[in-house]
Amino acid sequence: MNLSQFCRSELVNFSLESTTKKEVIREMVKLAAQSELVLDEEKLYQDTMEREKLLSTGIGFGVAFPHARTEAVKGLVIAFGRSDAGIDFDALDGAPVHMLFLVAVPKHELTTHITVIAQLSLILKEPVNREKLMNAVFPQEVIDLLNTV
Repeated sequence: MNLSQFCRSELVNFSLESTTKKEVIREMVKLAAQSELVLDEEKLYQDTMEREKLLSTGIGFGVAFPHARTEAVKGLVIAFGRSDAGIDFDALDGAPVHMLFLVAVPKHELTTHITVIAQLSLILKEPVNREKLMNAVFPQEVIDLLNTV
């Protein structure tokens, strides 16, 4: 699956302002809601928060993948946000999160979000790719990186 087709430049934010997990998920949902595929911003937020209550999606190395299978979208949406300051996200390694990919898929797509998160994990396990995201200046740099798997 070519992930770049699900993330457009308006879904990339290099200067997240939030300082808490709850706030940053709200900010990421607001970013994702710029996609015409998002039908209900508030429902997407609620469903993402419900998923987050199960187990933190902060995977470590400064990365988090908040996500939801939801009726709030009519297609796969991927949004990227970066916080230079870092956010306490209850990540598995206890480190602050600097890079977030919000993944939203329609509720009926049972395995799509797992496939997407697996591909994102493959990309972000490489330190050089995390460095590229931390240093990116243009949204296209993020989108191009999503083509690497």
